[in-house]
Amino acid sequence: MEEYFTNTKILSGPGSVKALRELGSKALFMVADPYFEKNGTARRLAELSGAERTQIFSQITPDPTLEQVAQATVTVQEFKPDTVVALGGGSAMDCAKAMVYFSGLPVTFVAIPTTSGSGSEVTDFAVLTQGGVKHPLVDEKLCPQIAILDGELLGQLPKTLIADTGFDVLAHALEAYVAAGAGAITDALAKEAFCTAVTQLPLSYTGVIAARQKMHEAATMAGMAFTRAGLGLCHAMSHALGGLLHLPHGRLNAILLPAVIGTNSGAVQAKYAVMARSAGFAGSADTVAVRNLKNGLIRLRKELQLPATLAEAGVQPGKVWQSAGKIAEAVLADPCCKSNPVQVEDYMIRRILEEVTGRV
Repeated sequence: MEEYFTNTKILSGPGSVKALRELGSKALFMVADPYFEKNGTARRLAELSGAERTQIFSQITPDPTLEQVAQATVTVQEFKPDTVVALGGGSAMDCAKAMVYFSGLPVTFVAIPTTSGSGSEVTDFAVLTQGGVKHPLVDEKLCPQIAILDGELLGQLPKTLIADTGFDVLAHALEAYVAAGAGAITDALAKEAFCTAVTQLPLSYTGVIAARQKMHEAATMAGMAFTRAGLGLCHAMSHALGGLLHLPHGRLNAILLPAVIGTNSGAVQAKYAVMARSAGFAGSADTVAVRNLKNGLIRLRKELQLPATLAEAGVQPGKVWQSAGKIAEAVLADPCCKSNPVQVEDYMIRRILEEVTGRV
């Protein structure tokens, strides 16, 4: 039996942040990426809400740790808000989600993503780092009640961030499409998200603002898909390597995704072929379509100037192989492995590491 539901009200379009006025907030606590506090956006949106009391928390670092979240939770508990707003990329979202979750406060939780990648504004996931390992938290209570997708917040994004987060959308959509929990509804969302990203990501990368709104919506659709269908080996490995190497999550997905397609294709070749043809990677035979899908992603990765290997990303191969056992252990313990279409085994992880490590 397929089950699909979402608890998030989605408001999308340029200027949609004006909806903050309609919340009736009296005490608004905003968790903001430091960049948006510095440039005044966080303060502008807090004032836009009309709340009597506001506080902005921006002590957020990439890959927030459990210790940071624990300290931040004390801060939000002391303020006692009725509304919490998360403004920023994946790290701000993860931190805000964990703060709301662990505080136990009965608040209206609003997510305003400023990057188009994580889909965190509609998911039950948050990722926290502890001891150099990324730990995904999964609970329905982590899902925001309102998501605001305002493309006007995306105009100043650096090209590297667009490329990194854009490949996260592709990985979310493709993994959700073949995940163990996939169904007709998640397939529709995943396919639309993937096909949109394939066409719009290069345009967004070159500065087309209209394409950035479409990428924003694609990221949300991919999030809606994977929060019900699940993810897979690409994300499990990205979590493990990200905690160890401190490389951007989307960049790791760009390196890993083509290799993971090869590992999973024996079990889900037909579905990969359908996605390939839908996205314009033609091929009459399924084997050809899957090969074209993998090569198409490799070409897109090159177009976005993303590294093809960990070595190209600045990681010495020796560092990877010295920690291969620890990496494999973290991957196998990651919840994303449970929904991979193929049961993940140690040798698969090591084979992918051989493909993606590269040489210097």
